[in-house]
Amino acid sequence: MRRELLILRHAKARKISFNDNGEEDEARALKDKGKRHAQRMGAWLARHDLRPDCVLSSPANRAHTTAEKCYKSVGWPADLIEKDARIYEATLDDLFSVLREIPKSARRVMMVGHNPALEELVLTLCRNLEPDNDKGGYLRTAALAHLRIESEWKDLRANCAELIQIVEPNTLPHLFPFPTVDGLEERIRPAYYYRQSAVVPFRLQDDELQVLIISSSEQNHWVIPKGIHEPGLSSKASAANEAFEEAGVDGRVLDCLLGTYNYKKWGGACAVEVYPLAVTHEVDELKWEGRHRDRQRVSLTKAVSMVHNVDPKPIISRLKDALKDLK
Repeated sequence: MRRELLILRHAKARKISFNDNGEEDEARALKDKGKRHAQRMGAWLARHDLRPDCVLSSPANRAHTTAEKCYKSVGWPADLIEKDARIYEATLDDLFSVLREIPKSARRVMMVGHNPALEELVLTLCRNLEPDNDKGGYLRTAALAHLRIESEWKDLRANCAELIQIVEPNTLPHLFPFPTVDGLEERIRPAYYYRQSAVVPFRLQDDELQVLIISSSEQNHWVIPKGIHEPGLSSKASAANEAFEEAGVDGRVLDCLLGTYNYKKWGGACAVEVYPLAVTHEVDELKWEGRHRDRQRVSLTKAVSMVHNVDPKPIISRLKDALKDLK
């Protein structure tokens, strides 16, 4: 059985100086341009029916984020992405060791990492490729090499592969198919961006219903926690994630959809599902990743008044009646 190897170099990242332990380099984040390039590569994979059976990534932030952006861009869940420390600052032997451990059942594998090791891997595996004299090399940032392997993973060796193609992100369409990979409509962001989840976090304090609201990321108005529905998660699980990430609270998302609303963004309409969340734990202010925001516990009436966007206001106001119906 022939196998396929997709070798993807991380996308364009921000520059950060090294420290003695290399920790700052490992933490480097992608630039916005790099995020789009990784997402366009994912759309290209989906259009060509090249979904990997597994994804192996360097643990470096810029590589793992590239893998996530690429994989999720067409709605594939990111839980198949495995971090392998050997891929970061790898030698050629390190990469061979990683690939030789891949299960026999995996037919198509994607590896996301760094140069120079990735480019050396392509040159070593491919018998139909000569060293590139161009200063840019074969694998520029976010470029993908598609190889056909004629051995089992455990028997991987030099010259056992044929290079099918190298794909550059700059050659790919800038727009994304909507609502599916076969959709005729195109959007400026991947389709999953337009499905979102939100929560109304609440708790009872001295028999009074209190709602937690947060400031917007720009801190210029009040909102409820809301974000993109993560591929592979249920609506409720995605809503719980938003509560933790944006408001710093854990809790139980109730089996009750308070309502839905739409708003315009990224050249289209985002559909938002809103759920109630019974708060069980609030992260300490100093440990809260979203502490650049403010948060307030207020009465239900005041929450409806303070939230800036008019669309969720009537949905938030249904909370009290919804809780009665659940009893």
